[in-house]
Amino acid sequence: ITPQPGVDPVEAAAAVAGESSTATWTVVWTDLLTACDIYRAKAYRVDPVPGTNDQYFAYIAYECDLFEEGSLPNLTASIIGNVFGFKAVKALRLEDMRIPYAYLKTFQGPATGVIVERERLDKFGRPLLGATVKPKLGLSGKNYGRVVYEGLTGGLDFLKDDENINSQPFMRWKERFLYCMEGVNRSAAATGEVKGSYLNVTAATMENMYERAEYSHAIGSVICMIDLVVGYTAIQTMAIWARKAEMILHLHRAGNSTYARQKNHGINFRVICKWMRMSGVDHIHAGTVVGKL
Repeated sequence: ITPQPGVDPVEAAAAVAGESSTATWTVVWTDLLTACDIYRAKAYRVDPVPGTNDQYFAYIAYECDLFEEGSLPNLTASIIGNVFGFKAVKALRLEDMRIPYAYLKTFQGPATGVIVERERLDKFGRPLLGATVKPKLGLSGKNYGRVVYEGLTGGLDFLKDDENINSQPFMRWKERFLYCMEGVNRSAAATGEVKGSYLNVTAATMENMYERAEYSHAIGSVICMIDLVVGYTAIQTMAIWARKAEMILHLHRAGNSTYARQKNHGINFRVICKWMRMSGVDHIHAGTVVGKL
C-alpha cells in the first residue's frame, strides 16, 4: 500500500480491507441487518517496505464465506475490484495470496502435472524444449506449417502459436491448424518422437473457441492454447472443456504486464499464476530465461 500524503498507513490498510469486503463510502443502516463484524475483512498487520519511505505491506484476512465457491470472477471482483481505484491510497499492489485448502478445493485445478505430461510424451530426464513460430503474423498457412515441421524435426518438443495469431485474413485458423498438424505428424514420423504444437483457440466468443478447440482435438492435437486476455470466466470454462477432452491447456500471459510491471501498483505475476492454476490450466507462459520479456 502507498497511502495518500497525510493518510495513516494503518487507516489506509483498514480502508482497503473494508472496501474489498463489506464497507462502503458512508454509514448505512442496513449494516445492522447482517453480521458485518464477521464478514468485514481485517487488516491485522502493517509493515514498512524496506528501502522506501511511503510504502507498506498490509496483511488482510477474509472470511471464505465472502466468495462463491469455484468462481475466480467472484474472488477477483472483491480482491482487485473497486479497491484499486480507492482514493485513500496513492498506489496499491497485490503481492501474494495464501488461500485456505477448503476454498482451494472448490476449484478444478490443473488436470495434469509434469509427470503425466512426460508420460504422454515419453520424455524423461531433461527439460522439455519449445519455441514460438516467428514471424508471428503474416505467414501463409503452408509456410507456417513448414516452420513447425522444421523446428520439431530439428529437436524441439513443441512449437507454439503466439498470442495474437487467431484467424486473420492472411491465414485463417482452420488452415493453420491443418498445416501445423501436418508438420507435427511428419516430424513425429521422421524422428520417432511424440511432438506437438500449441494451437491458439482464442476467439471473440465462447462458441468460436469451442469450435476451434474441438476441431484441434478432432485432427489429433494433444494441446491447445488460450490467452489471458479472454478473461477469467472463459479461462475456467476452457479448462473444464480441456479436462473432459483429455487435452493439455496452455495459457499465454498476454496482457499480464498491464497488471504486473509496475512495482508499486497492480498485481504480482505469482498471484496471476495461482489464479490460473486454480482455474485449471496446465501451462502458464512465463517469458524466456533470456530474451525480450
